[in-house]
Amino acid sequence: MTDTPFLSVDVARLDRNIGSVAERARAAGIDLRPHAKTHKCAEIARRQLAAGAVGLTVATIGEAEAFASIAPDRADLFIAYPLWVSGDKGPRLRALAEQARLRLAVDSAQGARQLAVEIGDADADVVVEIDSGQHRTGADPAESGVIAAAAADAGLRVVGVFTFPGHGYGPGDARLRAAQQEVAALSVATERLRDSGIEPVVRSGGSTPTIEFAEPGVLTEIRPGVYPFNDAQQVELGSCGLADVALCAVATVVHRTGDRIVVDAGSKILGADRPPWTSGFGRLLDTPDATITSLSEHHAVIRFPSDTAPAAMPVLGDRLRVIPNHVCTAVNLVDELVAEMPDGATTGWSVIARGANS
Repeated sequence: MTDTPFLSVDVARLDRNIGSVAERARAAGIDLRPHAKTHKCAEIARRQLAAGAVGLTVATIGEAEAFASIAPDRADLFIAYPLWVSGDKGPRLRALAEQARLRLAVDSAQGARQLAVEIGDADADVVVEIDSGQHRTGADPAESGVIAAAAADAGLRVVGVFTFPGHGYGPGDARLRAAQQEVAALSVATERLRDSGIEPVVRSGGSTPTIEFAEPGVLTEIRPGVYPFNDAQQVELGSCGLADVALCAVATVVHRTGDRIVVDAGSKILGADRPPWTSGFGRLLDTPDATITSLSEHHAVIRFPSDTAPAAMPVLGDRLRVIPNHVCTAVNLVDELVAEMPDGATTGWSVIARGANS
């Protein structure tokens, strides 16, 4: 028996989630390019590709290097952030372009010129990032044509635009509003690229909270990350149910006082994320009314409803399944996932891109 705490994957649920989103994308006529920063795992990436994903999205050059050999032929990888290419990044990107089909991002004319100098004649597509409301990276959609033209003038092969509707992580109608703003921003950017003589063949967006509202005809591609596992945030946002959660931290009860228990899974296994709209620091999969009130590095304090019968309270030594708030940060804290197969067997899946932060 594996010692707690550890991250456990329900493979039957995982495969169902992967298949469901792949079918949704097929039905809409939209390419699916899932974000591998969530799972960082070769076995899961292969399942996504087998289900119909056209390639993978990654967050860093290091993640791209980890997944470069994932496909039987050339992997198709999109590093979905505007890189400032300096130091060793240029040689690493040129090497990646030899191994995989590569797509890179820019969001300024200056960044595009720097990229062009550093990668030279490397075989890579380029897309312009626009800001659709998250206000992190990305250019004003109205400026996208100017940036695309500057990139093309610098010798880059510009194929389209992309955005990330990350502000869809919020209560109420935030998911719908972010999806609508995404469509509006991509529509403007599409016209601005065409004004500059560049056809935006790629119009990429999407996140797990917003793919329900993806609009064919504007979007050609979606890049959700969390959906194979889901997490407590997705449950509270309404983008999935508890039955769709495929990854939990398995933890042991080490203390109990009245309606309060403590388990041996803290921020170093669950991650410490807690947006202000969430109900706690995660959820218990089998007792969702319980509240995770606080985390320390190696422990979580969990309070059960006051009307919980004493016989229904966990006792010392019980194992509980804890859903992380943000599964991406939880996965990055472990070297291996424990895969629980449908036939009851377990196996270890390596987190191959753990710590690939540059």
